[in-house]
Amino acid sequence: MSTPYVVREAVEPGDREACFAVRKEVFVAEQGVPEDLEYDAYDDGAVHVLALGADGEALGTGRLLHGEAAAAKNGGGLAAQQTPGSLGRLAVTRRARGLGVGAALVRGIEEAARARGLTAVDLHAQTHALGFYERLGYEAYGPEFPDAGMPHRAMRRVL
Repeated sequence: MSTPYVVREAVEPGDREACFAVRKEVFVAEQGVPEDLEYDAYDDGAVHVLALGADGEALGTGRLLHGEAAAAKNGGGLAAQQTPGSLGRLAVTRRARGLGVGAALVRGIEEAARARGLTAVDLHAQTHALGFYERLGYEAYGPEFPDAGMPHRAMRRVL
């Protein structure tokens, strides 16, 4: 049986707008994240990944920061070439939840990280999503912290 969606890097015309529309629906409209916090300077250099339904509708998105951007996002400490990638802005539309889109997006981001020579991926997970990421091989570290008014934990997976 084939999956009712495909996951790929967002490189086609209109892909970035589709990614941003999903993020606006999930983070801004559903979760109440202020729009000026949702979109940031990291978006320009990020690798965006997009899940598209068979009908072409955007079902989910996520992004990968790497190099200097990941070093800055992860608080520095390591040289950019040694810094893990930073997975973020993972969002799945309400209609696509429960179809495996989130896990497929994470795997797509990990493949993009591998293709860029990265050996690990970090992320900041909302605490309610810790179990989801743990099932995908991520391990939490460090204390809980607020981000956009919601509790988060740092997590990492070695690729």
